[in-house]
Amino acid sequence: MIRFLQTPGPTKKIILSSLLLIICGGMVITLIPGGLGSDLIGQPGQGVVAKVAGENITAQEVRDRARQIAEQQVAQYGPMGKQLLPMIMPRAISQSVEQLITGKAIVAEADRMGLKATDEDLRDELQHGRYSQALFPNGKFIGEQAYESLLQQANLTVSAFEADVKNEILEQKLAAMITGSASVSDAEVRQEFLKRNTKVKFDYAVLSQDDIRKGLHPTDEELKAFYTRNQARYKDSVPEKRQLKYVFLDKSKVLGQVQVSPDEVKAYYDQHRDQYRVPEEVKVAHILIKTPPPGADGKVDEKGVEDARKKAEDVLKQLKGGAKLEDLAKKYSDDPGSAKQGGELGWIGRGRTVPEFEKAAF
Repeated sequence: MIRFLQTPGPTKKIILSSLLLIICGGMVITLIPGGLGSDLIGQPGQGVVAKVAGENITAQEVRDRARQIAEQQVAQYGPMGKQLLPMIMPRAISQSVEQLITGKAIVAEADRMGLKATDEDLRDELQHGRYSQALFPNGKFIGEQAYESLLQQANLTVSAFEADVKNEILEQKLAAMITGSASVSDAEVRQEFLKRNTKVKFDYAVLSQDDIRKGLHPTDEELKAFYTRNQARYKDSVPEKRQLKYVFLDKSKVLGQVQVSPDEVKAYYDQHRDQYRVPEEVKVAHILIKTPPPGADGKVDEKGVEDARKKAEDVLKQLKGGAKLEDLAKKYSDDPGSAKQGGELGWIGRGRTVPEFEKAAF
């Protein structure tokens, strides 16, 4: 299953990168007592936390790296993330120390083996590596001023950032050197295969729930005691129920058997008169003759008003002369809704129209 380790490939390189930890173990790493105290959690300090191959790791470096780790983790929790910062920060400090020690150990080993990260390597990484989209969008450099501004937002200087990138390049070169020369023997492959595929023989018994229940005979007192002890578990677990009795009646058959006299109907109506009371209504039809609205200056076109009056008087004269209101409404009414219906507005009650219209209608 792991024979792929004997052939080159990205998966093998990822797995064998763990060999870098062996190199770190061979470096001289010294933790300074008290280095993780108030210098990290309280006020900023410049104390030395650890020494790797003679190079110091300061408290300020740890604080900066821990702040970056904590901010990334806080962002994952959304608006509530800042409230978790006191719990996240101690772990972020521990992670930052581990990362800094490992990184410096790898860089020191790469330097010992004669590996170098040149300025040309740096330019190639910035232009074509994981920073290319931010620094060289569409293959064009964003410019020195924008470059410095972008790094300032991350609390980094150009020199510090480029030094970190060069260290990353050294780590990549060292990893490539290790994975390129690593190999796994047939015996190691077989040993790992046996480790992952060894089978265990065991005996087991199948218990049927129905068979178990046949041997259980709890008394009513035991059931009641168990329910009392676990009453909270059963709260609201069973919906409330009611026992109902009902009779089905066929309305048509019932009505066929009931005889009600006119006197009984009248007596019932008199007793429930309010239930049958209907507000006064009147069925209305009209012919609307519109007058011109006021102009922009607020003045009314008197001639237009007079023309509308003459038109209304003419329609009224035709109506009195025997013409049908329905025909006149369809021909003359300016109300498009009711004109098609012969002027019909239907039944209306009081308070639904302007006072003048209501007075004429009722």
